[in-house]
Amino acid sequence: MELKWFEDFLSVSQCYSFTRAASERNITQSALSRRIKQLEEWLGVPLFDRKTYPIRLTPEGQDFLHTAAELVFSMTQLRSDLRERHAQKHAIVHFAALNTLSLTFFPDWINQIDPSHQYGYIRLCDQQPSFSGNISLLLDGETDFLLTYAHDSVPLMKQLERFPYIELGKENALAVCAPDDSGRPLFPLNTLGTHTQLPYLSYGNRSFFAHALSALFASHPLPLKPVYENPMCSGLKAMTLSGCGVSWLPSSLISEELVNGSLIRAGERSWDIQASIRLYRLEKFRTPQAERLWNKASQLHHTRAVA
Repeated sequence: MELKWFEDFLSVSQCYSFTRAASERNITQSALSRRIKQLEEWLGVPLFDRKTYPIRLTPEGQDFLHTAAELVFSMTQLRSDLRERHAQKHAIVHFAALNTLSLTFFPDWINQIDPSHQYGYIRLCDQQPSFSGNISLLLDGETDFLLTYAHDSVPLMKQLERFPYIELGKENALAVCAPDDSGRPLFPLNTLGTHTQLPYLSYGNRSFFAHALSALFASHPLPLKPVYENPMCSGLKAMTLSGCGVSWLPSSLISEELVNGSLIRAGERSWDIQASIRLYRLEKFRTPQAERLWNKASQLHHTRAVA
């Protein structure tokens, strides 16, 4: 006995036609007729009067109809419940994260939140080429959480207003460059007002810091000449270390370089961009594991929830 026999029977009883039922079940009419015959042989009674048009249920078929419907519903519901419980037991908690935060912040933070891995399997979504791409992962429900920088000057932040978030910390993006032989900045920002154009290592226009810097430069113009573009902080860091220009890099990414002097500030602290580090989540939790992880994180950080 197979469950599909019962589903076939219910389909034929509703369509009053083997042809229409076969189309509904996406099988050939001969295959459907064969399976109905197998069910009748298993039950030991005829279920349809094939001499009438349209076909109709026999008295035995009428008696069997209610039981078959209940059985199919119960088995389908049981299968759904078992699969859901299995999925929850082996749940995957999805994180979307900006590239730099996935390297510098996320590893220690998630180990602090879930040192014994009790909240399921953690999966970082594929890296997106733009800040808007990361936001879309949350908007489209493709991730449970979004770990991101935040700044009031970035217009795209408005798309996240409806989502609850936790403020996890702060991060400064510093204007840095390589030092010259005397230990001074190769490309000092104090040349503002001169005719000297400084080589600028740019994020382009798609990353978070690209949007934040656009607002900074609009209010505080600088004599910068873009000479290289890379949306990844790590890529700009490599070019900055090579002495190719000045860039704005997150302090956590260049802490060692600032200590050993291979990178130095190109300007005063007033040129820093102070961003928040936030963890956003879906409005409705998809798994108990995601909810428990959020609650644990909330215990460690101040939470701002959407009403």
